[in-house]
Order: sequence, then structure tokens, then C-alpha cells
Amino acid sequence: MTRTFGIVATLAIALAASGCQRESGPDPLKLTGKMFVFNYRLAYATYMITLTKAEAVPEGSVVVARFENPAGGDALTIERKLFPKLDKVVLESPDVTCVKKDRPYTVSIEVTGPEGQSLQKLETTVVSDVDQDIMPAKPLVEGPAYDKNPAVFSGGKAPAHFETAKCPV
Repeated sequence: MTRTFGIVATLAIALAASGCQRESGPDPLKLTGKMFVFNYRLAYATYMITLTKAEAVPEGSVVVARFENPAGGDALTIERKLFPKLDKVVLESPDVTCVKKDRPYTVSIEVTGPEGQSLQKLETTVVSDVDQDIMPAKPLVEGPAYDKNPAVFSGGKAPAHFETAKCPV
């Protein structure tokens, strides 16, 4: 009886310990949303990627996202810590310019463990349904109270024609 209990206890401990390690298996994050966000008031655009945790990740894990730069040049990179108790992950890029309608832009995402080991890699594309040149060239508002931007609203009045954003490239 004691020997059987010892074997069962050893197996239970081994199974519990193996549950804490992730050598392979299902991906920890699932892509749940992707889009461009155009903020007309502040005249900027960003990528927005949402992920949901499908599996637990070790404490100290991070997610690194690389967003294709629509204006050309190096990818825009962000790194975010993954918190064990949060089930949703939202990745927002730095501001982007030159977004073109119907063109796929690449986003690469990698989840790394606390020692830097890769836990997951995924690639996706984000497509906009509008060109960025529909955005105003300058923010329409400024400050915490969203006051009219005097560079746009001369004397507090709207211009006859709003200048739109131009791609600098």
C-alpha cells in the first residue's frame, strides 16, 4: 500500500511539474483582431492587433511585434510584457503614415519566454479600407479639453477647405 501511494505521489508530482513547462504544444496566443485605427481628431493612424491567451505563459514572457512601415524603411517594433492574469493582449503600433487602401501590410509577432526562448511566432497582414490621405494634415484639436487647434481653425472658424494628409515619400 505504501509503495503504491509513493508511486502515485511521484507520478502526480511529475505531471504537475510537466504542466509548468512548455516545450511544445498549442500556441499560447490566438489572433482575434487586426485593423488600422484612424484618429481624425488628432490626425494620426496606428495598427491595432488584439490577441487572446489560449494557453498559460511563463511569468516574465514578452511579446514583440514588428509592423511594416507604410512609409518605407525599417519595421516599427514594440515589446510588451505578458501578464499571467490578463487574458487579452492589445498591441498598438507607433503612429504610421502613407497607409494605402487595399494594400496588405505585414505584421510579425513573437512570444518569448523569460529566458528569451521562442514560444510562438505568427505573421499576419493588415489591410485598410481607406487611404490615409482622407485624414486632416494637422490635428483638429489640441490639449486635454480637445480645444480647437488654432493652426486649423483661424479665429475659431472652420476653413473653407481642410488640408489633408500627404505621404512624405
